[in-house]
Amino acid sequence: MWKMGVQNLFSRPARSLLSILGLTVAIMGMVGLFSVARGIDALMSNTFKRVPGLIVLQTGAPVPLFSRLPEQWEPELKAMPELAVVNAELWQRANVVEGKMVVSPPRFLFGTDIATRKQLKHCVYQTAMIEGRFLIESDRNQPNVVVSRAIAKDYKKAIGDTLRINGDVLTIVGMYDTGLMLLDVAIIMDISTARTLTRFGEGSVSAYYLETQEGLDSETVAVTIEEHFRGREVPAIGSESLLTLNCGNGKSLLGNLLGSILNGTPKPTTNDTTIRENSEKSTALGETSDRAALSDTVDENMPVEVRSPEDWVERFEKINADLELILGVLTAIGVTVAVLSIVNTMLMSVTERVIEFGILKANGWTNGNVLRLILSESATIGVFGGIFGSSFGWGATVFINWKWSERIHLYASPGLLVFSVVFSIVMGTLGGLYPAWWATRMMPVDAIRRG
Repeated sequence: MWKMGVQNLFSRPARSLLSILGLTVAIMGMVGLFSVARGIDALMSNTFKRVPGLIVLQTGAPVPLFSRLPEQWEPELKAMPELAVVNAELWQRANVVEGKMVVSPPRFLFGTDIATRKQLKHCVYQTAMIEGRFLIESDRNQPNVVVSRAIAKDYKKAIGDTLRINGDVLTIVGMYDTGLMLLDVAIIMDISTARTLTRFGEGSVSAYYLETQEGLDSETVAVTIEEHFRGREVPAIGSESLLTLNCGNGKSLLGNLLGSILNGTPKPTTNDTTIRENSEKSTALGETSDRAALSDTVDENMPVEVRSPEDWVERFEKINADLELILGVLTAIGVTVAVLSIVNTMLMSVTERVIEFGILKANGWTNGNVLRLILSESATIGVFGGIFGSSFGWGATVFINWKWSERIHLYASPGLLVFSVVFSIVMGTLGGLYPAWWATRMMPVDAIRRG
């Protein structure tokens, strides 16, 4: 039956090939669109697996670039017995590199405290070094930087060359390559050097990267840190007081500056020791066992939030869910057009073969036989459309990732490719249902007379 169906299908090659092409394009589009969402998900997962520590940010800041925290809080974090390493970070965007404005891909100046950075057990940049050296103590206050292979390639630089960023001349002493688009954008330098170059507010940092003591639950430690700073205010720092960044208590930095002038230096509204004891008791009772469920709730008295790799992944998964909904709608439009093309092709094929079906039924073919014949033809269109569409879609994602590796990351997973083929076969089969039903309703004599 299947062999006869295939022979019938390709007895009209032009029409059949157009139907296969239409479904191929639809499936190829589906693979391409959903590989965007899968790519984002895979990129986030792989990125944060390489950064297993906790990050302390200003409440409401989406990423460290938009966060400001007092440098004076660092000793308090270091005094916490739950923490093994506290590394201060400073992040600023590089606007002009080698005399050219930077738009895409973005480049960031990443200032780090060298001493504590070298204490980290999992330093993603240090373990990804491929040439030269990582920063050492003698690089303090020096214009020495470590760049990614991608950045060096873009500006045709090598170890020992200089790199002009925002008008300042820096010397490249090392090169790294993590292979991850979100991490290979950093130009790493000493935090003091970064503060000088970027005119970053004195006494402030962007965030703190933390490694906990072995065996401790990161979620519990995160709650402890947040409760420790509950009720604090992020003080306005230098010229950045004019920025209206969310400070976690509903005020801008300008508001904090005025508050400091009128009311004096902000003080904790709650005793820190009591807070920690209450936090530990709440955690023991399971009251804070699921921070992820509260991730969308902002506590106005909480100036900081502590994020784990799982928190970052969950935030991006929420964005991905909306993206997949949009992509699903676009894919549905393309598939609908392709299925209508199959219906049209099969209906025309059935109409042209009315006499053939009449003779077959007169010679003992049942309605089931006719139904299976027509569905085998439409299913064949689905098979070829699925195989070609998935293959071309996968090939396109590989080419795009190779051609624009620093700007986009697509991932056509094996599961997506298999689903695409199966989906194509189902759609092809459904496209033949109406023509098959129409053919089975004809009586043999009527079919021969109509022919």
